[in-house]
Amino acid sequence: MTVGEALRASNIDRREARLLLAAATGFSEGSVLAHPERQLDAETESRFLEMSARRAAGEPVAYILGHKEFYGLELAVNPAVLIPRPETELLVDLALDRNPASVLDVGTGSGAIALAIKRHRPKARVVATDASAAALEVARRNATRYSLDVELRHGRWFEPVAGERFEAIISNPPYVVVDDPHLAALPYEPRLALLGGADGLDAFRVLAREAPAHLLPGGWLLMEHGAGQQDAVRALLEAAGLETTASWPDLAGIPRVSGGKL
Repeated sequence: MTVGEALRASNIDRREARLLLAAATGFSEGSVLAHPERQLDAETESRFLEMSARRAAGEPVAYILGHKEFYGLELAVNPAVLIPRPETELLVDLALDRNPASVLDVGTGSGAIALAIKRHRPKARVVATDASAAALEVARRNATRYSLDVELRHGRWFEPVAGERFEAIISNPPYVVVDDPHLAALPYEPRLALLGGADGLDAFRVLAREAPAHLLPGGWLLMEHGAGQQDAVRALLEAAGLETTASWPDLAGIPRVSGGKL
């Protein structure tokens, strides 16, 4: 089978097929595109068709490849962690704009946010927590790969940082409503990182209530949320006594991050 024949046989999106074939062959995506006549050996052909079948069954490309790019970092991912999304880069931008000397990332998952901040603010102390030991192992692998000194701690919410305060607390918490029809398209990603209760706001209630005790004066709490949740999230922040509350849109113009200052 040639490269071109393999791409046609894959029955998946052509761009995704090229990505998977590049991974299966070790060639660049440009090389795959430029040489459709190249013959594949039996082992490579089998590997590519198996990857294509997984994608056709709905498994995300990032899990098949085992990595995903985020804020210039190629991060290891697996079904223990949420796949980093481009819109979450806004959360990193907002944190970097405030130039905090100490940062807490609550629910770090793959470590994407914490590691991106640490890479661009190497002198900052960055602590990252997660309730999932499996997720923290992925974050540890990513931190080791880039030699980024992020403190990774296991536990729910603020339990691992009792008595500590930070200049910024960042979180991309679970915010999907439990009966959201879009969940059907996300069967491979961890429900712990997705589901936010009956109204999608359970995590924000905890964060808004408990974060002030872990913020230094003038410190910011910044949280990613779903479309249409900004007013409810800001109301929770204000009820918790945070000031200068605001919401910021992602590149699609959708309010994506809300925050407030102690």
